Amino acid sequence: MSLTETPICNFNEEAKDFELLSTENKKISLKDIKGKNGTLIMFICNHCPYVKAVIKDISFEVIALEKLGIKSVAIMSNDTKNYPEDSFDNMVLFAKKHNFTFPYVIDSTQEIAKKYNAVCTPDFFGYNENLKLQYRGRFKELKNLKIINNQESDLFSAMKKISETGIGPSEQIPSMGCNIKWIK
Repeated sequence: MSLTETPICNFNEEAKDFELLSTENKKISLKDIKGKNGTLIMFICNHCPYVKAVIKDISFEVIALEKLGIKSVAIMSNDTKNYPEDSFDNMVLFAKKHNFTFPYVIDSTQEIAKKYNAVCTPDFFGYNENLKLQYRGRFKELKNLKIINNQESDLFSAMKKISETGIGPSEQIPSMGCNIKWIK
C-alpha cells in the first residue's frame, strides 16, 4: 500500500463520459448516473483499508445525497490480476455486503481512471448539475483508519452545498488512500 493524496480540485473541469459494466451486469454511462442537482463519481476498490474504513458511511450518505437530487457511481480501476481481491466477482460481493444503492462499475482497461486523473482509493469527484467539477476532497477525517467524529462528512457538506448553489467549497482537504494499482 502506498499512501497517496488527491490533487487540489480543478474547478469547472468537465466530467468525462464512460460506459462501464456494473456489478448488476448492466452497462452504465455518465448520462445514466447524472443527477438533477449534482453527480458524485467515486473511485474505490474492495481491498483498500481506507475504503473499508468509510464504506458503510458512504453507502448511508449516498442515500441522503439522492434525496438532494445527487446521483452517485463507484468505479473500480485496480489491476485485478495482481490484486484478485478487487476482481469483478469480489466487487459483486462487496456491493452486496455494503448494500450499495448506486452502481459499482469496473474500469478493467483503466482508461477512465486515467481520463479522470484518479490517483487513489477513495478518490471523490463532486460535480454540479452541469457536470462541472466542484469537489475533490476527503470523505471525512480519519485517524488510524477510524472516523474521528460522527458529524456530517466533508463530502456530504460539499455535495449539499453543490446541490443548493452549483458551487463547491473553496476550502477542501485532499482525500487520501491507497494508490490505484496500475496495470504494468
